[in-house]
Amino acid sequence: MHTTEDLIQLALNEDIGPGDITTDSLVEPNIRGRGLIVAKQDLVIAGLPVAEKVFKAIEAQIDFKALCADGDQIAAGSSVIRVEGSLVALLKGERTALNFLQRLSGIATQARSFVEAVADTPVKLVDTRKTTPGLRVLEKYAVRMGGAHNHRMGLYDGVLIKDNHIAVSGGIVNAVHMVRQAISHLVKVEVEAATFEDVEAAMAAGADVIMLDNMELDQIRRAVRMIDNKALVEVSGNVTRERLKDLAGTGVDLISIGALTHSAVAVDLSMRIEKI
Repeated sequence: MHTTEDLIQLALNEDIGPGDITTDSLVEPNIRGRGLIVAKQDLVIAGLPVAEKVFKAIEAQIDFKALCADGDQIAAGSSVIRVEGSLVALLKGERTALNFLQRLSGIATQARSFVEAVADTPVKLVDTRKTTPGLRVLEKYAVRMGGAHNHRMGLYDGVLIKDNHIAVSGGIVNAVHMVRQAISHLVKVEVEAATFEDVEAAMAAGADVIMLDNMELDQIRRAVRMIDNKALVEVSGNVTRERLKDLAGTGVDLISIGALTHSAVAVDLSMRIEKI
């Protein structure tokens, strides 16, 4: 698994390659500069430590100061970062730092918007594995900064028996039994259910969590009554911000939303740089 430092180095290598021909042609290495990163819209900030690591990967002694904290709601026009160091380092790190900040803050901002839609309910909003390849750890961090929660990180840290697993295992009961034989007693088992028969089978098998997949509201309500607090109930599929309130009102415990990550729009941040 890539560390944040690995991801940053990949991004810098992608952008700078063998050298920044513009900056290296225009700026002497001993000239110092100051940069200010400013929000161009209302947003929830996320990724400040990543931006710091970007600049310090180029120049270890750079002076980086965050003017807010990850998870803060930021108003348009507000300054979020002040950084001082060689002008060369600021110019070379600008785009990579902004790319991380804009992407992660976009996810945090979207997550906050979704969370606020159901703030007066006990339901938890969780993300999915629908993330940008290689950036999952960072994107799921951004989800948390927006106030939502993480589902499993990957295939390795949680059991979720989905339709294709059920098909190749001879049914839900058999699939759950096989998994229980292979995993630690500390690991919970979640089962995807698309029909009421699936719900009954998942309950009979002793699933800890039952995911209701692409059900209509009246079907979800009926399934919640069937499960009757004997397992956590998650709902997924075609979840939009507009539907959140209705979904939360069905009595489910969790709503999983791929859009928290895969459909988040990068926010608008810019960096102003000057010589000092």
